[in-house]
Amino acid sequence: MAKRQVPKWQDVSPLLGFRAPFTGPTRVERASSIAELRQIALRRTPRAVFDYTDGAAGREISMRRSRDAYARVEFRPRVLRDVTTVDPSVTVLGQRSAYPFLLSPTGFTRMMHNDGEPAVARAARDLGIPYTLSTLGTTSLESLAEQVPDARRWFQLYVRRDQPDKRYELAERAARNGYEAIMLTVDTVVGGTRHRDVRNGLSVPPQLTYRTLAGMARFPWWWADLLTSEPLEFASLRSTGGTVGEMMSAVFDPGLTLVDIAWLRDNIPTKLIVKGVQHADDARALADAGVDAIVLSNHGGRQLDRSVVPLELLPEVRTAVGDRVEVFIDGGMLTGSDAVAAVGLGADAVLCGRAYLYGLMAGGEAGVRRAVQLLADEVEQTMRLLGVTALQEIEPGMVRLREHP
Repeated sequence: MAKRQVPKWQDVSPLLGFRAPFTGPTRVERASSIAELRQIALRRTPRAVFDYTDGAAGREISMRRSRDAYARVEFRPRVLRDVTTVDPSVTVLGQRSAYPFLLSPTGFTRMMHNDGEPAVARAARDLGIPYTLSTLGTTSLESLAEQVPDARRWFQLYVRRDQPDKRYELAERAARNGYEAIMLTVDTVVGGTRHRDVRNGLSVPPQLTYRTLAGMARFPWWWADLLTSEPLEFASLRSTGGTVGEMMSAVFDPGLTLVDIAWLRDNIPTKLIVKGVQHADDARALADAGVDAIVLSNHGGRQLDRSVVPLELLPEVRTAVGDRVEVFIDGGMLTGSDAVAAVGLGADAVLCGRAYLYGLMAGGEAGVRRAVQLLADEVEQTMRLLGVTALQEIEPGMVRLREHP
């Protein structure tokens, strides 16, 4: 029979899982995945705001297909390799980025949390990766440059048709304020129909309707932030009062051509990236035009539903352009292993937006930092389990897409 004894405190205390109130990490800091941050965000953010981030255009087929593509990735790891130390960095636009994922431009970011774009830029700076401010951002490009001067800042450009005399003014301002690159978005000739926004009545800025007033009781802190801080509006253009999709159709220029590419290339002293490429012939034409990078993108599924899946298009485009232009992709990335997979299939880097926005909605700047740290940790873990110490060591066949069932 086992000998019994009275338990001692020093034996029991390590087994206790609870903490004293207000001590230890917050729930956001304990989140173990982007999916968990998304669930926290859903509980802490008004539904219309959450859906603006979480949703997509039409029946949201493009968004689901992009995520399904990453689900079809299969790794074929090598073993018996020393992976004590790994280097997850990549070269983007001629400079080192500490990780193969970059933070995408996202519109109306302060709507997710009052910390907004500066919080995202600080998190990117501290991790050692670039951040792109959007034309639809809620912080001006001058203000962001002043608040986070030492970040790698890129500026995402929409060309407007309502002010033809100021067609490239934002690009010129970005260059004057030290932005490293202009990311021209070319897949927004009109705005996509985002049914969640229409159903929720989400306008820009949010309107105080009976429905939103009723929602204040569920999210008092979100509304307190909104109503006690500077007005929530686009920093670079005036709102039209409708949904974001309606505003894009009214304001953005559907007449973009390679002439605009040539003007920006020849007159703006920054790197030039073109985002929204969905065909290998267009990628080839842009490489011929001398751009520095392209982004294979279906706008996160928020424009043309049933559009091509960037991860599936990637090998074809890489073959078409070779090494003449850097190739980034976006859409569907929610884990660090997704980023490793994309690099293994030919991307120079991956842009992510929803992943860090879930963190921002869940916990402001602390949530963004948790999101990007989760992605960084997953990149390094995947590399070790794959058997590579640098992303350049990924061999052909180590990453592949399984066939559709």
